[in-house]
Amino acid sequence: MANHSKDSKLVRTLLDSGYTTIHASIFPKSDPTHLLELAHSHSDSSILVYEADVLDLEAVCKAVEGCTGVFHVASPCTLENPKHPENDLILPAVQGTLNVLQAAKRYNVRRVVLTSSISALVPNPAWPPNKPFDESSWTDLEYCKPREKWYPVSKTLAERAGWEYAEKNGMDMVAIHPATCLGTLLQPYLNASCAVLLNLLRGSSESQEYHWLGAVHVKDVAKAQVLLFETPHASGRYLCTNGIYQFAHFAHQVSKLFPNYPIHRFVSS
Repeated sequence: MANHSKDSKLVRTLLDSGYTTIHASIFPKSDPTHLLELAHSHSDSSILVYEADVLDLEAVCKAVEGCTGVFHVASPCTLENPKHPENDLILPAVQGTLNVLQAAKRYNVRRVVLTSSISALVPNPAWPPNKPFDESSWTDLEYCKPREKWYPVSKTLAERAGWEYAEKNGMDMVAIHPATCLGTLLQPYLNASCAVLLNLLRGSSESQEYHWLGAVHVKDVAKAQVLLFETPHASGRYLCTNGIYQFAHFAHQVSKLFPNYPIHRFVSS
């Protein structure tokens, strides 16, 4: 798993749920302190930390070996336009997902919980305007690519590749699609989801047309991930959010919570 807030909360939730041995993978040379501190707070459990780039299959396999379940949460995420989107976002997302699934297949893992994103559901301009968004929606790649919205492209391609591999190899996989994840951070740096909120508070006026979104607490995402792993009949895709609404509405709700900040007033479409 990657080294940010959602993953830290997932490890804590697993520990609180009684799991006694957890394999946590971090990007090579990352600081595992926040994970090790979690282990110290649960003296009857152990966290084994593995350095693994998701593009390194053998390193991923070392982390997966001995596990009965795998939570794949690692995917590059940035608010900046990448200089090389294929290498910076798409390749790690897609090949990383395939490497995790290949490792899970090698060691007969019972279930893989793939953390996708609401960005694999939207933007989807062709969605009927009066129909509520649900898990049958897929992001429109032809809409995103010319607009250089590479993160939705990477998440969509990664999930599609994951489903294709899982179905071809008879693997048990479920996918969770969190919206913008907010909440306290266990690590000392900002993640991309919280940066969405920070940019709004700073007055960003970038319009996110067709970027319907919601907000969800990282604790709820972690609980949902564990629930999907533990529920035998769970299958398919699961949206995890408090609701689906336009970015302009999201900004308006934030402005009511933080009236003293220079939050841009978007014109609702």
